[in-house]
Amino acid sequence: MVRHMTDSDKNQSNEQKGERIAKALARAGVASRREVERMIEAGRIYVRGKKLETAAFLVTSLHGITVDGVHVADQVSHTRLWRFNKPRGVLTTHHDPQGRPTVFDKLPDHMGRVISVGRLDMNTEGLLLLTNDGELARYLELPTTALTRRYRVRVHGRVNEKALARLKDGATIDGTHYGEIEAELERQTGANAWVTVAIKEGKNREVRRIMEHLGLDVNRLIRTHYGPFAISNIPLGSATVVGEKQMYDALGGYFKDAPQSVAAPDKKRDPSKWAKAKPKTKVELGASRRRKALAARKNSDDTSGTKSNTKNKKPNTKTASSRKPTQPQKQQKPVRKP
Repeated sequence: MVRHMTDSDKNQSNEQKGERIAKALARAGVASRREVERMIEAGRIYVRGKKLETAAFLVTSLHGITVDGVHVADQVSHTRLWRFNKPRGVLTTHHDPQGRPTVFDKLPDHMGRVISVGRLDMNTEGLLLLTNDGELARYLELPTTALTRRYRVRVHGRVNEKALARLKDGATIDGTHYGEIEAELERQTGANAWVTVAIKEGKNREVRRIMEHLGLDVNRLIRTHYGPFAISNIPLGSATVVGEKQMYDALGGYFKDAPQSVAAPDKKRDPSKWAKAKPKTKVELGASRRRKALAARKNSDDTSGTKSNTKNKKPNTKTASSRKPTQPQKQQKPVRKP
């Protein structure tokens, strides 16, 4: 009798075999899977003291794996997400051969090793999400996740609002098709204008290419939203961590369906550690405030008492001039008897 392998059998078999090292290191936040493969080719990754030769190597633990001499297992923590306000003139890369400044040069050391969710080109500013979970970064980037990216674009030229409206049907530029695009004119000031743009695919230089297709020159590009996350009032060049509750509420689909990994063991949510509103307590007044409160209460009582007395007393509306004068009674003459 032939017994077919069930899903549980497949999962157990996969657990026994292990996980591809590129996937495990990506989940640990070392780099993307492709970048890990390039690091392996460059001889930067070792397993138990031996240089790794292939990306097909399977692992069941991160212990014994080093990247550039650093033990990966010591750097792994639970999934975290940051919002970073990227300035202009900074590259979204870990290493630049030309020595230009990068996003990761500006991050504080306590954040550890993180990777970016997608990229912003050198002259684009605004919201850039950072995480220590490579699988989360991949999930946020996928077109199937359909997270909306919102931008404010300053362009040089006269904006045609009808042309902006037609972008809802998408556009094909030089053989590349772009899906639905929401674009609205914010304001036109002389030769410059501000336009708000919302896209879901996030292809390379998509917003700039769309504006150029409309005959507009982009002179400033700011990303304000990425899915449920907004730039808000984060100072330029600073990063702010997303709270655990907000992250789980906004990305519940990912944490519910995310595959288990040797780099990210299952972490249960602990609402008891979340920030809670403080109970309202009665404020005790000082001596001077108590005296003022008693005086105010007394004045209020006196005022209300005066008003009530005035209300109950019937006013005498008749004046002296309006009263009728009393006439003297006439004296009757005595009647004489005959």
